[in-house]
Amino acid sequence: MKMAAEEPQAKKPKLEQKQLSENVLFGMGNPLLDICAVVDKDFLDKYGLKPNDQILAEDKHKEMFEELVKKFNVEYHAGGSTQNSVKVAQWMIESPYKAATFFGCIGTDKYGVILKKKAEEAHVDAHYYEQSDEPTGTCAACITGDNRSLVAHLAAANCYNKEKHLDLEKNWKLVEKAKVYYIAEAATFAREQGFETEDIKEIAQKTQALPKVNPNRQRIVVFTQGKEDTIMATENEVTAFPVLDSDQSEIVDTNGAGDAFVGGFLSQLVYDRPLTECIRAGHYTASVIIKRSGCTFPEKPDFH
Repeated sequence: MKMAAEEPQAKKPKLEQKQLSENVLFGMGNPLLDICAVVDKDFLDKYGLKPNDQILAEDKHKEMFEELVKKFNVEYHAGGSTQNSVKVAQWMIESPYKAATFFGCIGTDKYGVILKKKAEEAHVDAHYYEQSDEPTGTCAACITGDNRSLVAHLAAANCYNKEKHLDLEKNWKLVEKAKVYYIAEAATFAREQGFETEDIKEIAQKTQALPKVNPNRQRIVVFTQGKEDTIMATENEVTAFPVLDSDQSEIVDTNGAGDAFVGGFLSQLVYDRPLTECIRAGHYTASVIIKRSGCTFPEKPDFH
């Protein structure tokens, strides 16, 4: 009797998604606890705030954070640019939890406790250097109508101590486990490099060609520019990618769009997906975040 031959193993469809390990993505930056509340004009006036603005806190704003919490109904979110990006990447990755790691500095205070809890809720493996000289960094988001006035008090975020945290064996092991690293730099890059051009494609090309420690792996440069095209420069070409069209009436808050783009991009980079797919994911996450208040997102992504 002839037995029916089994289908050869090679013909089975490949799984689209390989399983990632924990701590595959590493981010390091200034962690802030976002404190968001709908406020009134009197509150803005008291602290000299414009309805739609982003500023660093001055001495006159020190009492503002406590008053915001006492007087209004606040929401807390784990914030700061790099932490936002890592949080969005983890949301996109979904499984495993703690695929994304984050290092930064906080204070030993109630806001630090809340920040740790919020990072845990986002399934990010956050390891903070905790010190008592400065309080946990905060960012007040004072909402009036469609406007948001952001006041950031960096405080502990500026106090990271490499020797007392990064160099510890248990922490360095997490760095070594990662495959993709993200550390944001807020610099007027082109001017610092003396590129003498404001053409975004030319800046991308010149940045890509800068000297590199490891010549075996080419540099990829990606610039976002709001609703304008995203620019990617590789060794051979500069490409423009149009962003997703969004109905203007659906846009709530564009402040987290750049962070969200990075998170989406990284979420595909950890899978070694093509750069075009990384950019598509970045455009998707940015399009989700701008329709919500703050750098927040639905329970699950809908990216295919």
